Amino acid sequence: MKVILIEKVPSLGSVGEIINVSSGYGRNYLIPNKLGVLASEANQAELDNQKRALQKKMAEERSAAEGLKKKIDGLVLEFTRRVGGNGKLFGTVTNNELAKELGGRGVEVERRILTVDSPIKSIGEFNVKAKLFTDVIADFKVKVIMDPKQADEEKEKQASAAKRKAAKAAEAKLKEAEADVEAEKAKEVENAESTDAEIAAFEQE
Repeated sequence: MKVILIEKVPSLGSVGEIINVSSGYGRNYLIPNKLGVLASEANQAELDNQKRALQKKMAEERSAAEGLKKKIDGLVLEFTRRVGGNGKLFGTVTNNELAKELGGRGVEVERRILTVDSPIKSIGEFNVKAKLFTDVIADFKVKVIMDPKQADEEKEKQASAAKRKAAKAAEAKLKEAEADVEAEKAKEVENAESTDAEIAAFEQE
């Protein structure tokens, strides 16, 4: 059934929004508790009357939403995470965490109103929208960085790998130099033997 909210209901919507709910939920909870009223196409006139009665309350809700938008727009929330070998985070940064972080900055929002362009599963920056009212949307960013401890660990691993690579390169160069020396010695021996053979042949003549 369709219900028009006359009070803001967390997880459902703001004042004036038309929502679809189960008949039992609407008739046994929303309507008896004066959180919403029945809305249907067949009863459009009543629906319009309800909306007009709600104009003042909706205006107050919108004003509050616009004030909240000013606080949220342009914010950058930073999260520190450990990263797997494939470059992905160990777990996704959730809407619940975003709402909690905003709350820590004095901005209380419901997680359901937050929309992320793409799941936050890697290092980087992400755009997030907060639908504060029907036509009031705030934009902010989420920046995810690697855990400094892990970053240090990665640097140490890279340094160790670089040392091992340099050691292998030096060892290979040394072996190459030794091979060149051996080759030179062999050549000298060959030249000496050739010279001795020439001298012996000359003496025989």
